[in-house]
Amino acid sequence: MMKRLLGGPGTVSGFLLRFGQCAFGAASISVMVTSFGFSTYTAFCYLTASMGLQVLWSFGLACLDIYALRKKRDLQNPILVSLFVVGDWVTAILSLAAACSSAGVVVLYTRDVDMCVIHKIIPCHRYQVSVAMAFVTWFLTAISSHVMFWILASV
Repeated sequence: MMKRLLGGPGTVSGFLLRFGQCAFGAASISVMVTSFGFSTYTAFCYLTASMGLQVLWSFGLACLDIYALRKKRDLQNPILVSLFVVGDWVTAILSLAAACSSAGVVVLYTRDVDMCVIHKIIPCHRYQVSVAMAFVTWFLTAISSHVMFWILASV
């Protein structure tokens, strides 16, 4: 018998966790994509790609949570939870790597070489907001992957 934990699959808290991941990931993408010149920086392109994958994964699992809640189904079988664990860990690692690399570029431009002060055309503030939202997305994904791991370990 698997343990029912806060944030597990098929629960309201699990749905809210997935919805938060999806919303913050989409917000990070939209802020970055609407910033001038983001596509000239590889780290920012990687951030949008990683957040895109995160949004798709989280949206899919949020839909599964809604289905389970409406039909009163139990999503906590070992095979399904194993899939959730692997998917969450992969997306969490990709999200953290993308957020950290983008944060490094933002710090380089804002603090080290003063590109934002010298060239007013670079929207550093928007880059910072997008990276902050990416870190929030990663944090929510890390919580979810941790919960899924403990559910799987309780088999």
